[in-house]
Amino acid sequence: MELEEFATRVRKSEALVFFTGAGISTESGVPDFRSPGGVWSKYQPVLLQDFLASEAARVQHWQLKKATYELFKTVQPNIGHQAIRDFEQRGQLLGLITQNIDGLHKIAGTSDARLVELHGTDRKVTCLQCGKVYLPKDVYEDWHEHLPTPTCDDCGGYLKSANVSFGQSMPVEAMQRAQRWSEAADVFIVIGSSLQVQPAASFPVIAKRSGALLAIVNRDPTPLDDYADFIYNGAIGEFFGQLKSLTLDA
Repeated sequence: MELEEFATRVRKSEALVFFTGAGISTESGVPDFRSPGGVWSKYQPVLLQDFLASEAARVQHWQLKKATYELFKTVQPNIGHQAIRDFEQRGQLLGLITQNIDGLHKIAGTSDARLVELHGTDRKVTCLQCGKVYLPKDVYEDWHEHLPTPTCDDCGGYLKSANVSFGQSMPVEAMQRAQRWSEAADVFIVIGSSLQVQPAASFPVIAKRSGALLAIVNRDPTPLDDYADFIYNGAIGEFFGQLKSLTLDA
């Protein structure tokens, strides 16, 4: 399928679902944390069980999250985030499922009603015991690695960034919404995901088996390319620029 034909299907869609991964945010200056030079090359992610059991592990978690906090203070949405928001404003967006924790889809203006952050968000801090929510600036600005790790001022429980950590259960409601959207999509578009992280990578398969047109837009090949109806290997900003001229500007 060529881009023009795909754009025609998108323009006629009444139930678009986007599924986004790290690749959509790299053009905003958010690195893929797994890549050389990424945050994970300096600070390894911490298993939830280790976080709960060890102050040293909690320090490691907060060092990683403070580094990402400093980065996220300055990054802004790009054409990809904005284009998906525009589809919502035109009434075509059934849902946006993202693996990202950078919060850029929300900042771009996608509504909570149309957004599932499968892996949580780094834009909030929560108490693991009572669930109280904190703004990151209220936690990170005064903390450094020589202080005790942050605890809740209500119950004394451990505070943790609101992302889903390794070893932590996926949020049930978010997974259920993502599955419903995948089953109901008429066009399902993967943007910037390697499609190697489960269970998230199952949603494109669910959509395809439910009758959706499946598109994959990614710099590199993915394990589901043979399953897709449309593939675009290249810069995501370039893709959205072309798609916008054929759909949103049409």
